[in-house]
Parts: sequence; structure tokens; C-alpha cells
Amino acid sequence: MRARRPFRSDFLVPFAVGMVQLWGTMGAQHGQVRPGDPGARLPLDELGVVLLLIGPLALTARRTRPVLVLWVNAAVTAVYIWGGYPYGPAFLSPIVSVFNAVLTGHRRMAWLGMGAFYAFFAAYITFVLPAPRDLWHHGSIIACMLVVLTAAEVVGARRERVAERERVEEEEARRRASEERLTMAQELHDVLGHNISLIHVQASTALHLIDEHPEQARTALTTIKQASKDVLTEMRSVLGVLRDDAPRSPTAGVDRLGELIERMPAAILLIEGAPRPLPPGVDRAAYRIVQESLTNVTKHAPGAKATVTLGYGRAELLVRVDDIGRTEPGPLAGAGGGNGVPGMRARAAALGGTLAAVPLPAGFRVEARLPIPAEDTE
Repeated sequence: MRARRPFRSDFLVPFAVGMVQLWGTMGAQHGQVRPGDPGARLPLDELGVVLLLIGPLALTARRTRPVLVLWVNAAVTAVYIWGGYPYGPAFLSPIVSVFNAVLTGHRRMAWLGMGAFYAFFAAYITFVLPAPRDLWHHGSIIACMLVVLTAAEVVGARRERVAERERVEEEEARRRASEERLTMAQELHDVLGHNISLIHVQASTALHLIDEHPEQARTALTTIKQASKDVLTEMRSVLGVLRDDAPRSPTAGVDRLGELIERMPAAILLIEGAPRPLPPGVDRAAYRIVQESLTNVTKHAPGAKATVTLGYGRAELLVRVDDIGRTEPGPLAGAGGGNGVPGMRARAAALGGTLAAVPLPAGFRVEARLPIPAEDTE
């Protein structure tokens, strides 16, 4: 239907303008045609009807040839007036062509066309009409033309503002979509990186123990089962933002740190200060920083004990992960450095915080400080 609408208007508008000009002028001529009066207008004849219809017919090309349509209407209307035919709706077609020229970006030609049209009227009034006209008559013509041009400019300016607003809104929507895609990519990296690393380590442990210590291998396989289930759940949560009816932010937060720690028997969680609600961005970033840090412990220091500290300060949240260093060969030690630390640092920086990843005398530390609303001390 949208494709047909411009096609219809290309013909409906000229048809409507033509009918108004033709029938309106036929009605208007009754008060202007007075036999024996030298100042009266001539009745419509075949030529007058043709001139009344040429302008509306030219409007069918107003989308592709707006300047040509403007000059055709100006010329045809000038010939019509010069022929002495009645005034009235005959000026509707030129008015529409002026509006069309302004709205299609041909403002200078519209003003030039109206100037030329006034020059014709001035010459016609001065040299053709039997009775001279005063300056008030000239002024009224100029005023009418200025009203038409001003109205066209106002409508054009309003359309430009609407188009600019729509363009800005589209760009903003594209920017938000790009940011959401980047967030989802980062979330997927963290989810997959942590859980696949955990599965890899536990699978290596199970293979190593399955013959001599089958019960310990069973524990490792149970961990693999839970980790694979968790990764599927989190992927559904992250990818769910692609659905229109889904929440726009992932659900992982510090309230799920307990579940994360439980999957790593060598990790413990310490809470400092009084826990309180966190902004969604900080809540999500804190969880992902801990998750990525524990992933790095699993990759590069398997078997190491890790201490996760969550400190609620007055205006910042402290997230610290310490490990005691490698205690056994790392099955993923040759997997490369990846983007774990830069990604965590980018998360913290995006929230106005900082992140430091430094070696300890025995082990490694990741420490992030994320700003949060100041605690109400009253």
C-alpha cells in the first residue's frame, strides 16, 4: 500500500486542482462577465478551459520536474490572465507549484518565479487594463504572493525539522543497537570463557583420575554437568535481549556470586561493609570481573586457592580477587593471554572506575574500584 500512495497522489492532486479551477472559475465568472463594461472579464471559452487544465496536468510531473512545473504554471496562468478570462481559482495551480518547488528544495527558483509573475502583473495592470490601478492594488498583489511564499517556507522548515529529528532518532537507535551488540558480545565472551575453561579443567582432571580415583572423577564430571547447564542458561539470558519482549539487560549480578564460588571449591567469598542495592551496570560489571578473574585462575593457576572480596564503601564498590599462584600444570596455559584483563579494565573504565591486575609475591591480584551512589549516613 505504501508504494501505491505516492502514485495515487501524483494524479489525485492534479485532478482535484483541475476540478476546483474549472468549476470554481465557471461559478466565479457570473459576477465578472458584464456585457458592455470595458473593465469586465471575458467568459470562458474552449481556449480558457484548456488553459485552466494545462497547469493541473503539469502537476503530475511535480515530483520529478518541480522547476519546469513551476514555470509552466506561471506561463499558462499569465496567458490566461492576458486573455481576459475571469479571476478566481485559476491561481490555485500556480500556488501548488510554488509550494512544491519550495518543499523540494528549489526555494530560489520559487522566489524568482513569483518575482517574474509579479512583473507580469505589474505590466498587465499598467499597460493592458483600461482603468489604471493605484499602489494599493499593487501592494495587495505583493502581499498575497508573500503570504504564499511565507507559508511555503514555514511548511518547508517544519518538514526539515521533522526530518532532522527523525534522522537523529535513527542515528541514536543505531548507536544504542551497536552498544547493545557490543555488550552482548562481551557478555558472551565472559560466559563462554569462564564455563568452557572450567569444563576443560574438570575434564582434564576427570581423565587423570578416572582409573585410580573414580569417585573424584565423578565429582569432576558432576561439575562439568553443572557448568554446561549454567553456560546454556546464561547464553539464553544474554541472547534473550534480541527478543522484543525480553529484558534489555543481562541478569547476572553480585547476588549470584555465591553460585559462582560454589563451582570452584578452592575459592571463598568475603563481604566487607553492609551490602546494599547497586546500579545495574555496576552490579553486572562486578559479577563479570569476578567471573573473568576466576576464569584466569582456572586457566593459569589451576588448583590455586582464590579469595574474592566484595567491599561496600561509602561511594565505591571494591572487587578484589587474590590467588596464591599455580599449584599444578595448567591445561590451558598455552591458550594465549586473550582479552580478559583488557576487557575487565574496559568494563571498569566505562563506569568511571579503575582496575588493576598485578602480580603478588605468591600469586596474582585483580582489584577493581567501581563508583556507586554515596551511602546515606543519616
